Amino acid sequence: MGQPTLKEKTDRLTAILKPLERVAVAFSAGVDSTFILRFAADTLGSENVVAVTARSDSLATSEFEQTVALANLVGVEHVVIETDEFENPDYLANPTNRCYFCKTTLYNQMADFCASRGIAAAINGINADDLGDHRPGIQAAREHNVLTPAADAGLTKDDIRWLSAEMNLPTFDKPASPCLSSRVQYGEEITPEKLRRIESCEAFLHRVGFRECRVRHHDNLARIEVPSERIAELLDPKLRQRIDEHFRDAGYQYITVDLRGFRSGSMNEVIAFGQVQPNGL
Repeated sequence: MGQPTLKEKTDRLTAILKPLERVAVAFSAGVDSTFILRFAADTLGSENVVAVTARSDSLATSEFEQTVALANLVGVEHVVIETDEFENPDYLANPTNRCYFCKTTLYNQMADFCASRGIAAAINGINADDLGDHRPGIQAAREHNVLTPAADAGLTKDDIRWLSAEMNLPTFDKPASPCLSSRVQYGEEITPEKLRRIESCEAFLHRVGFRECRVRHHDNLARIEVPSERIAELLDPKLRQRIDEHFRDAGYQYITVDLRGFRSGSMNEVIAFGQVQPNGL
């Protein structure tokens, strides 16, 4: 048998969602969660879908603003949960399974929300490609019975981008934008001050034309990642001076450019996948 067609995958997704009747979607305004929010609204009716966003210091202000706009665009209720992962020392210590503690906090609160509203299930936007990556948050989802309908239907990231374009969703070509804490090297404590520094510097790079970029935080050093074909642009004398001034004003003593270019999840390169994680995970 060959690989399933895109229609077969979307039919499967419809079949997964239909019996749920009412769902809460863990919504971050990313490509995947926006797609599943819209697909769920189309399948179940917008009145039966609630977008739930976790707001904390790890979410960039621009990303939060997008959750509000996109939930309004899709036409569903949008609920904001103020999460408290910054009160958890396991999260602040920034181990390689940091995301597990963050998602556990979110899914605990989503479970309470669903129970209070009589909502049948919580779902997220995890896709089939994510299942082979280092994503401790997936374990938290499984432990809290959060469903992953797109992944279960076999939809890949490329599938979701294509379908999002067909749906006229503005996120179809949006670069990945994980939480700000993912920019801090593992083992270095997460603090709101560090995240604001990262957010300021990435926002500056966006303003000067780098839509896809990362500012990786290594104590007092910032490591800039942009697509490899654009690295030379950073070396323009005038732009280089502006970057240097902004990053130093933000608090970095050293500013460097990663010659390997932008790589989503590059902090995970130090991890031996499959090793036992802290706290037995």
